[in-house]
This record gives sequence, C-alpha cells and structure tokens, in this order.
Amino acid sequence: DMVYKNPWGLKAALGENPKRVYQMQKKAPQTRMANASILRQSFYTASQLIDSTDLKAQERYQYEPLFRVLKKEMPLLLHVHRADDILTALRIQDEYHFDLIIQHGTEALLVADELVKRQVPVFLGPLFSNRAKVEMKELAFENAARLAQRGVKFCFISDHPVIPIEQLRVCAALAVREGLDEETALAALTSIPASLLKLDDELGSIQVGKRADLLILNAHPFDFCSRVEKVFVDGVLWGGMHE
Repeated sequence: DMVYKNPWGLKAALGENPKRVYQMQKKAPQTRMANASILRQSFYTASQLIDSTDLKAQERYQYEPLFRVLKKEMPLLLHVHRADDILTALRIQDEYHFDLIIQHGTEALLVADELVKRQVPVFLGPLFSNRAKVEMKELAFENAARLAQRGVKFCFISDHPVIPIEQLRVCAALAVREGLDEETALAALTSIPASLLKLDDELGSIQVGKRADLLILNAHPFDFCSRVEKVFVDGVLWGGMHE
C-alpha cells in the first residue's frame, strides 16, 4: 500500500558502496574506474539493442529497465556523494541523454554549475547523519542553503530506514537554522519532490483537483515541539470514524 507508482526509476550507484560490496565478493567493479566503465557499457549495450526485434527473453528481461531509462520513461536515480563521481555521472548522461537524479549529493555544491547547466536535480540527504565515510566529509546542513543559492533544484530525503522518515522535517528545520529560507525548505518536502517524482498533478500542493492529503500541526512545521493534530488522506480524516 505504500508504493504509489511502480516502476518509478532505476537505481544505480557510484563510489564507495559498490567498491566495498564487490571487493568483498572478489569481482568487478572494485575501483571507481571499473564502476564507471560498467555503467557506461551497460548503457552502450542497451542503446545498441533497444530497437532489436529478436531479443531473447533473458536479454529483454536484463535490458528492459535500461530501455525505459533511454526512452525517458523513467529516470536513473544514482547514489553518489563525491564531486568527481557526480561529474562521471554527468558525462555518461551527456552521452545517452537520459533523465538523471543525483541521490545524496554530498559534494553537489562543488559542481553546482554543471548540475544547473543540465537541469539535474538532487535528492539531498540524509543530512541528519554522520561522516561515516571519507566521501561524506563535506556533509553539512548548510549545504541545502548553498545549493539553493546556486540554483540547484533539490528536495530532502531521509534514506529511510537509515534515518527514520518521521525525522525528515527535523532535517529541513536544521537546514533552515543553517540559512535555508523556510519557503524553500517547505517546498523541498512537498511540491519539489512531487514534481521530481512526476506526481505533481495529484500531490505536493494544496490546489483544487489534487488529492486532499493534508497534515495539520499545532505549531510551525519546523518547530521541534510541534505535534500532529490531524491527518487527511484523500480528504478522509485518518483515525476518525470514517477511516
């Protein structure tokens, strides 16, 4: 019941995570260069097969997600922290012209101009975390304000269950404390993610014709002491007699 749209996108990763996982399995990719090469080769092969009419069932099953990305039916959602890895992703996007979303984007600020030039957005976070890996050394709540100032489109993520999803507005509030304006912070929790998920015809803002999914609190949403008083889903009061 929690899945709103399926499939929505294709997930991939660059950086320390794939290096660590495949080093433990003693197979490629074990380096950043190999990681980038395999990602690029996958898109190259898919681009050569996309118009084929005689693919075997196994080939169709293997490459169908990449076909959908190449046709811009869904985006590539790429786990990436470091600036050089982000640039690698952008170079591959330049070759194959798919829709790309950077997930995490810890060093996105360092390549903000390149992101803006290509209109590539960032799913930023989880900010409410620690610098557990070297590639996360630039993690800071002020990154949200600095990305906004540079014109990068972003929304907040908690990477649930890494950071429980109920703490998402706390992450936004701490970003406000570090300089992000409240209106942008609220949009980064509502209208911007709805737009990036291509669900803004139904969700993300209070407008006639959209789903009446509403949250009512007893204080400002970014007040840590505020409490939820009412939740409406499709116009129905959750927890009420009509649930």
